[in-house]
Amino acid sequence: MDDKETTTARKLETSAIALFARKWYSSVSIAEICRHAGVSNGIFYKYFPNKEAMVRRILEDAIGRIEATLEKVSGATPRERIGSMVELVASFSADNPDLVSVFREGQYRYFEYERRLMELYRRSLGKALGRRVGIAEYLYAFGGLRFASIRAALHGSAVSLGALSLFICDGIFTGLDWSAEKIFSITVRPSPINLGEESRERLVRAGKKLFGEKGYHEVNIHEVTDAAGLSVGAFYRYFQSKDAFFEELIESSGRQIRHFIQDNLSPGLNRLEREMQGIYLFGVFLSLDRWCYNIVREGEFVAPAKAREYYAAFVRGYRKSGSEGMDAGRVASDPLYEDTAVEFMMGISHYYGIEVIFDDSPHNARNIVETIGKHLAAGLLPGA
Repeated sequence: MDDKETTTARKLETSAIALFARKWYSSVSIAEICRHAGVSNGIFYKYFPNKEAMVRRILEDAIGRIEATLEKVSGATPRERIGSMVELVASFSADNPDLVSVFREGQYRYFEYERRLMELYRRSLGKALGRRVGIAEYLYAFGGLRFASIRAALHGSAVSLGALSLFICDGIFTGLDWSAEKIFSITVRPSPINLGEESRERLVRAGKKLFGEKGYHEVNIHEVTDAAGLSVGAFYRYFQSKDAFFEELIESSGRQIRHFIQDNLSPGLNRLEREMQGIYLFGVFLSLDRWCYNIVREGEFVAPAKAREYYAAFVRGYRKSGSEGMDAGRVASDPLYEDTAVEFMMGISHYYGIEVIFDDSPHNARNIVETIGKHLAAGLLPGA
């Protein structure tokens, strides 16, 4: 393409990024993108055969820009390189919130791009540490770092970059030991089944499966009522609209996940053991019921306010434990230390959940959680 064509294509991509970040992929039309870019509809097809091709181009560009950012990691020691990496990743998210938002939706819809980004991050982490890293080390370091950086950029969550570096290098629950038998030798109790479902519960159960399988945009109210064996009128007795119904599915999904974990947590665990068992149970839940995950992830784009409530409920749960098990000196010296630890640990679980959903290898779960536990206790640079 010549310079003029390149400029036009870039203008279309920039407009698409702005629109996708404000709304969501399926609700933005090619006509809207062209209006925003100030070009005619026909111009779009000169550069892209369809909307999906444009999205994939944007995702490719995002990966390329992240790769270029990671190449700037510097430092004479692994600890210095980790600190540099944390600053660069956090700055990229802060400087490119719209692109990050679009990639999060692309990560959900086109998982191969998430897999490529994961491998890029693993290579970067290995280069910083001077050794090969496995999936558990990636989940520990970049699960926490990515999630905290994204939440800071998109939702204004307060995080400390210094604390993030310390978590990666030294761990969060330094000095705590854990017992594999306590954590993994448990009998998991499934969520209770309501044998006397009311109409509302039947609608929610049917909707959860349909929206989880097909996605918000592909499901209509008639399909939900047919699956529930109820009339459309029955639907509107409980829900004002499809949007309101989907928001109920998000809230219900979060409640089910939290109750499942809480009901199965063993008594007598220390703070590190509770975190490890919680991660493990989260994976067990998702392996049994992936629809909850799909609904919440799509909710981030379809019903962002309700999805934020979902994450806020988990934040409140973490805060109940306070700074238990953390280094008192570090907590006292950094007012954002505890909040950053919450974001970091939520990120580990979030990206671990992605692995459970898409990797389909639950047999690795225990090994992964055990390795994450070692890093929660001592970081990736124990003794360094």
